[in-house]
Amino acid sequence: MTLINAYIYTAEGVPIENGFLRISEGRILEAGHMNEFAARPDEEWIDLAGKRIYPGFIDAHTHVGMWDDGLGFEGDDGNEDVLTSAASLRAIDAINSFDRCFREAHEAGVTSVVTGPGSANPIGGTMAAVKTTGGRVDKMIVRFPVSMKMALGENPKTAHHSRDETPVTRMATAKIIREALTKARRYADDVEKAGESEDYDLPDYDADCEALLPVIKGELPVHIHAHRRDDIFTGIRIAEEFGLKYVLVHATEGHMVADELAECGADVFSGPFLSDRSKPELANLTPKAPGIIASAGVRTAIVTDHPVIPIQYLPLCAGLAVREGMDYDSALRAITINPAVILGLDDRIGSIKAGKDADFSVFEDDPLTLYAKPLAVFIDGKAVYDTGILH
Repeated sequence: MTLINAYIYTAEGVPIENGFLRISEGRILEAGHMNEFAARPDEEWIDLAGKRIYPGFIDAHTHVGMWDDGLGFEGDDGNEDVLTSAASLRAIDAINSFDRCFREAHEAGVTSVVTGPGSANPIGGTMAAVKTTGGRVDKMIVRFPVSMKMALGENPKTAHHSRDETPVTRMATAKIIREALTKARRYADDVEKAGESEDYDLPDYDADCEALLPVIKGELPVHIHAHRRDDIFTGIRIAEEFGLKYVLVHATEGHMVADELAECGADVFSGPFLSDRSKPELANLTPKAPGIIASAGVRTAIVTDHPVIPIQYLPLCAGLAVREGMDYDSALRAITINPAVILGLDDRIGSIKAGKDADFSVFEDDPLTLYAKPLAVFIDGKAVYDTGILH
């Protein structure tokens, strides 16, 4: 299929004012200017008559499918909060991929998400990057695991304080994370010694240590839930101590230390900010944050933290960031190519480029406005939503 006469926002390079997009077998074959277009024999093409094509939007931090929409305890599978460290928990074993929010996501142009455990535990388990097609989760996976979830600040304290168990302080939360990483490092050393010499036996199997092996080897990044400035820097401190790849999730007060985040080379998933200040550590929440952080040179993505903000409002959050001072192109990149690069998935998603997955949306209007809604949405080259423009 080929779509012609469209404005194409590629998210890499200059937009194509009047272009064509050729797709086949789930991939983008070619994107170019109409003056380069030549129809192929028996090719199906659709004239978009000036409508807009955008890469599929990416929400890099959500809990979609982990808390079933409209249910209470029965659908709450995001926090195994009777544990303290839970590195071996796996998002794909809890995601309800038949939850209607996956449909609401792709109907808004959000074609890929990262979802997984909440923040009740200092170490919560592994996150998954999935397409929003719905259906069997195993067929939706872009990458699993994509990260290990860690959490600092009020949430671990709150979850465990009511049961009079650790952690009830920020010190204990950091201690639990350090202890788990140190144990995993020693476990890795013992496994290596056993592989090199018959004089050493393999250590007793430890599921959490096994899950943390790619983390301490620098192969799997940690996504660190942190709102307050002190928690942000505790997360960076621990990551630097153990040589971890990391992303700061939320960084609600990140705009107040943006220059230092740039100095550290941190990446940030900013949000949610279309919400109330529901707890003390959100006192300095502002939709100005992603713009300030990005302006300091920090690679920034905008996230909803669904269900905190329903996932279909991701483009609206980017529009709000623009209203509050973020550069327009930076806001669009914050829900397309930036999260793809931060997640290490930019070889497949995040932009309109030959060879990438054919994930994109067709809009009549600016997608960051309140009234905009996709006319059609494609995931892996298949139309998952269509208002009739494809017929």
